[in-house]
Amino acid sequence: MTSGNDCSRVHVVIPARYGSTRLPAKPLIELAGVPMIVRVYRRVRAALDALDGENGQTDVIVAIDDNRIAAVLDAYNVPALLTDPEHRSGTDRSAEVAERLGWHADDLVVNVQGDEPLLPCALLTGFIAFCNADPQLRMATVAASVTDPAHLHDPNIVKLVVNAAGDAALFSRSPIPFCRDVPLHQWPLPAFLRHIGIYAYRRSVIGALAREPLCQLEQWEKLEQLRAIWLGIPIKVMTWPEAPPHGVDTWDDVKRVSDFLIAGNGAYS
Repeated sequence: MTSGNDCSRVHVVIPARYGSTRLPAKPLIELAGVPMIVRVYRRVRAALDALDGENGQTDVIVAIDDNRIAAVLDAYNVPALLTDPEHRSGTDRSAEVAERLGWHADDLVVNVQGDEPLLPCALLTGFIAFCNADPQLRMATVAASVTDPAHLHDPNIVKLVVNAAGDAALFSRSPIPFCRDVPLHQWPLPAFLRHIGIYAYRRSVIGALAREPLCQLEQWEKLEQLRAIWLGIPIKVMTWPEAPPHGVDTWDDVKRVSDFLIAGNGAYS
């Protein structure tokens, strides 16, 4: 699949890290009988096959840090590349894949989180179209409106604000913007956006980000996209009408997603 630049292509990388503090061996946790990382790969592959049609050649690869994940992916015929286990973030892991596979500097590298097994196909294909429409794009991500007041103060729901150009101005686990003169229960939900953890980068941009040290904002918030904000790299934001189902961060999420799948939602198999 070519992007807005004639010589560039789109590649999708799914970073998967074995060592999770809250959910050990997180990528291999089974959701209704299938490892989570396999379910994510299948969702992405299905979306791209629908977008590309019969001639679809878009790369999809899982960037892993442990041979235990490699063994499972190999059993399911899922392409993977073993990367440095010391990487600080999924961005760094994806950058290594792009460099080792020799992707062109203008290629788009789309980073899909490995804990989003219910990612809607339409969201992914819409995001790729959004990125392809702007040949000057350097980095992009997705946001949706906040619809639940509890999400404003949930640190697991990342909030963001955009500027007049449609670029991200800031991301935070705290509620932003802060409505100083309005009681909390009266804050206007339409004024708030939540971040959806999918990114696209030019190959040259993701390489530059990976070479930079962590910035202070990134270390405080534990949000890798703040490195780009710190460096002045514009992040275009595509607004999606509805937030997708929440990903898997806790054991409660594992049960929720498994129950959803077991209930017969075949489209998510």
